[in-house]
Amino acid sequence: MKELTRAEEQVMQVLWSVEKGFVKDLLAKMDNPKPAYNTVSTIIRILEKKGFVSHVAYGKSHEYYPLVSKDEYRRFSIENLLSGYFGGSFVKLASFFAKDGNLDAMEMERLLVEVKSEVLENDR
Repeated sequence: MKELTRAEEQVMQVLWSVEKGFVKDLLAKMDNPKPAYNTVSTIIRILEKKGFVSHVAYGKSHEYYPLVSKDEYRRFSIENLLSGYFGGSFVKLASFFAKDGNLDAMEMERLLVEVKSEVLENDR
């Protein structure tokens, strides 16, 4: 899987939220200032080439839908973050946020409980 640019990710976020739609539908859901129609159309075609999106053709119109789920891309992004900045260690990531003051002791404890639960679930 390839990493998305900021603009591509913005379009994907909208597409994930609407599940399928035409370029005009995606534009309607985007925040102001909205990009130009042609910009979104170009980005969606790039996403299609990257394997993130496909379409159903209705004459000259195309209804787009995601091929990659938001959870799949989230997992990919987090794994890239972990490997690129924290040597693949979730502990180093959590430590970074704890040292930076973004996690208090209670949040850290909840995080550890969730991670333990996830690990046990994956071992089954």
